[in-house]
Amino acid sequence: MKLLANDGIDPLGKALLEKAGFTVDTNHIPQEELKEKLQAYDAVTVRSATKIRKDLIDACPNLKLIGRGGVGMDNIDVDYARSKGLAVVNTPAASSQSVAELVFAHLYTGVRFLYDANRKMPVEGDTNFAGLKKAYAKGVELKGKTLGVIGFGRIGQETAKVALGVGMDVIASDFVEIPKTLPLKLSGDITVEVPVKQVSTEELLKQADFISLHVPFLDKPVLGKAEFHQVKKGVGIVNASRGGTIDELALIDALNDGTVAFAGLDVFDNEPAPRKELLTHPKVSLTPHIGAATNEAQERIGEELAHLIIAYFKK
Repeated sequence: MKLLANDGIDPLGKALLEKAGFTVDTNHIPQEELKEKLQAYDAVTVRSATKIRKDLIDACPNLKLIGRGGVGMDNIDVDYARSKGLAVVNTPAASSQSVAELVFAHLYTGVRFLYDANRKMPVEGDTNFAGLKKAYAKGVELKGKTLGVIGFGRIGQETAKVALGVGMDVIASDFVEIPKTLPLKLSGDITVEVPVKQVSTEELLKQADFISLHVPFLDKPVLGKAEFHQVKKGVGIVNASRGGTIDELALIDALNDGTVAFAGLDVFDNEPAPRKELLTHPKVSLTPHIGAATNEAQERIGEELAHLIIAYFKK
């Protein structure tokens, strides 16, 4: 069996596949060349860069499996692939902790103005130290504040656990009923069940001091102009889910008029070339879609993906 890991795979996953008899190719093939070159493979794995759409599926009847290293599969026409008899697998749990920690990196960056301080200190730090100190002297603590989590799947739940661990209150909204409690590990073998309050998205917007998005790409943004009119003034927003889940132009307006105090963005509408207004905005903390990009997460993703692929072909 030949497998193309077009967006790469952790060495552990590659080793597991090769031990099981697979030939694994990690050389990236550009999107426009996939129809021709994918003919030589039985399976393909992708992350977020490569798109597997209907036309590519139709052009490659040799394919038996598509694997996604990560959670969301909006870059794959999943239902169509399965209707053609292809297996489609992903690794929804492997990156949850890494994404949750990045959310809090953005939150801490926001409440202590690190996004702006890191830009200005190299320029003004030696001549205006006292002025910068005064400018950033009104930070707030996360403890005691309310985090609203929109989308309460695995990553949303991990984010909530981190929030509870630092003393925040958590409210959550989802289209489905969410778990009544979350297991929160305190120390050693001590684990407690912590209640979680489910509210409507409208209530969440009114109550939350900070909002974190954990939803797949939908037909329209979850946060747009109408929603920004409902939020608590001075809210902080973090998006480490998918580009398009926030109306970026509405967000820029909300940042400019003070409705939103800061935004932490890991994903963007137009990747890999995000809007310059966001990249240069003084109230935005930025990362280049690295939610799952930790050594630990990539190893877990590679291992889980390898086991799923091996199990399918053994069957």
